[in-house]
Amino acid sequence: MIRSLLYLLLRRVLGLVGPNDRMAAEAELEIAVLRHQVTILRRQVKRPVYRTSDRAFLAAASRMLRREAWGAFLVRPETLLRWHRQLVRRKWTRPHRAPGRPSLHPEVRELILRLGRENPRWGYMRIRGELLKLGVRVSATTIAIVLRRAGMGPAPRRGPTWSEFLRSQAAGILACDFLTVETITLKTLYVLVWIELATRRVRLGGATPNPDSVWVAQQARNLAMGLQEEGRSPRFLIHDRDTKFTGSFDEVFRSEGLGIVLTPIRAPNANAFCERLVGTLRAECLDWTLVLGRRHLERTLRTYIDHYNEARPHRGLDLRTPIGDTSPAAGDVMAANVRRRDVLGGLIHEYRAAA
Repeated sequence: MIRSLLYLLLRRVLGLVGPNDRMAAEAELEIAVLRHQVTILRRQVKRPVYRTSDRAFLAAASRMLRREAWGAFLVRPETLLRWHRQLVRRKWTRPHRAPGRPSLHPEVRELILRLGRENPRWGYMRIRGELLKLGVRVSATTIAIVLRRAGMGPAPRRGPTWSEFLRSQAAGILACDFLTVETITLKTLYVLVWIELATRRVRLGGATPNPDSVWVAQQARNLAMGLQEEGRSPRFLIHDRDTKFTGSFDEVFRSEGLGIVLTPIRAPNANAFCERLVGTLRAECLDWTLVLGRRHLERTLRTYIDHYNEARPHRGLDLRTPIGDTSPAAGDVMAANVRRRDVLGGLIHEYRAAA
């Protein structure tokens, strides 16, 4: 208290030299009041609480004052230096991010995995190059880490799967098989069906109680002529080792430039497309129909195959149909605008949007 009064009296004495400078005198008085309040706080508060803004202001002010004038601060000089170091550190770091490398964005990670799965022969640098074309900058090391964590190693060890190989070769492959149907009089009929692996389009060869070499060779000629008229030229035909597929049957296709691929013995999965087709024919049509005879069977199968090719969504084609237009109708389709068409006497229903 005595020091403050002495300081004030001294400033008054000095103010006599310039009595007109009243604003300077008021400023000095305000400084004296603030210093006295600081002295009171030091006696009452042992450890004041500073906000971040308070620390920033005091640390910045300490850099502008002489070291001898730091006695006006409530904290020690070491504390002011530490606050200044924290300000410098925050200038060069991001307080909202943890230290270390920034994490990879989930969408970029999914894109890397997608490129790795869809292109098994691509290496890390090739994937990095494709990402650069898309405007994504990722190092080859990061790409390698992402692929390894997903169980995909380097390119030489990531060969195409069997399904991927068949899908790439399916454009030129046909497959055929026989199925048996029992009529209402317990007469056995043999049905020959064909399927194109690329489009999943099914063709009916015919039905007969006696599939001899003459009959199967004629069915081969009929198919070959139909493909020629359509301008289609498959490269391979897959069938099993059934004795009904005679040498004359194979010779018809060899003369058209097709290679014959025989499946192994007792290996139905080698002709999986035809086996699945036979199962679908039975589950959706034949198991629910009493067949009267050969003509009735052929008429029933042709009707169902038309439905299979033009109206039945196929899982292997992303729920599209082998042939036909499956594009959605323009505008919203309301339930009242959907029309139903009965196939095979109501055994199967087809739904289309009304025009």
